[in-house]
Amino acid sequence: MLRALILALVLVAGCRSTREPVVAPAQTQATPSLTDALAIGSDRDARVAVDTQGGKKELLYLAGDLSEDEQDVLYQLAPNVRVLAKLSREQALAHAAEADGCDARFLSPEFLAKAKKLVWVQAQSAGVDRYASLTDLRARTEIVFCNLRGVHGPAIADHVFAMVLALSRDLPSAWRAQAEARWDGAESGREPFALAGRTLLVVGLGGIGTEVARRAKGFEMRVLATRRSGTDAPPFVDRVELADKLLELLPEADVVVLCVPLTPETTHLFDARAFAALKPGALLVNIARGKVVDTQALIDALKSKRLGGAALDVTDPEPLPADHELWKLDGVLITPHVAARSALTEERANALFRENLRRFGKGEPLLNVVDWKSGY
Repeated sequence: MLRALILALVLVAGCRSTREPVVAPAQTQATPSLTDALAIGSDRDARVAVDTQGGKKELLYLAGDLSEDEQDVLYQLAPNVRVLAKLSREQALAHAAEADGCDARFLSPEFLAKAKKLVWVQAQSAGVDRYASLTDLRARTEIVFCNLRGVHGPAIADHVFAMVLALSRDLPSAWRAQAEARWDGAESGREPFALAGRTLLVVGLGGIGTEVARRAKGFEMRVLATRRSGTDAPPFVDRVELADKLLELLPEADVVVLCVPLTPETTHLFDARAFAALKPGALLVNIARGKVVDTQALIDALKSKRLGGAALDVTDPEPLPADHELWKLDGVLITPHVAARSALTEERANALFRENLRRFGKGEPLLNVVDWKSGY
């Protein structure tokens, strides 16, 4: 009897041991990092906006459209920060003199003139070029200006490859044929190609560029990249060079993805000279800013067939006028600046904002501080 009981217990233990490794799959463990503010945000140049004596000082933050549930979450994280939400620009201006922090969308010369107490501004975007022209903002060094860089990477990288695959597999031809109920796979005369073994160049290996590079390696591509400083490469990037080596790398690339912020140095970075350096037939993807590309040079490269195709989520001008030539050029895919749209992007943005508001209330260094000299 005792031997039978022991045998039964051993069998039960054995069954458990064979099942336990399946209970906690790697995906479940990895998923939280996608919305982990500390994994998303950058502590480069992180600094304290105001000393709150450990959260005792009362502060006022002016916000846009926040739900009541979200306001409750923010109160739990920083009870000393009063959040005025769902404000219009006019209402925010009326409270500017009281504000210690605010959403960047409220900024204007008039607002800044009244907001003498302002020490923290949180942008709801990664790019901050629209605020760079506010000279009063840049002159006030006491204001800690933060952005959402790193938030949009996963969704935008997915969008990049949706467009790259559409062009490399000549899907626009199939879509046109489908709309006309035609069984025709060679309408455009373009020869589809596989990504495996091809070379992708990421121009700007930041948060978004890193996610693009990660996916490129998953497609068994050779991955090159440029970055503003440093040449250390993550394991999924084969080679990293400084930004001034761009023209040397272009002839090697089958696909070029622009991920740089818009700064004076990157305005018209892709001009006639850059297009001339490209490998003939290469694809260009721009999810950065429209002004990073010289539009006329882009059109000339497409017409001459030097450029094999262009996928554009951003354009110059933007929005693109209905009569613009880019709409009708062969080999061009255009999406209306929507690459970042996804529930995941919103969750990541909320996570980073919550963490920064908590830090603001506690008097701790804020994440994603913008360096106006570099422009991001």
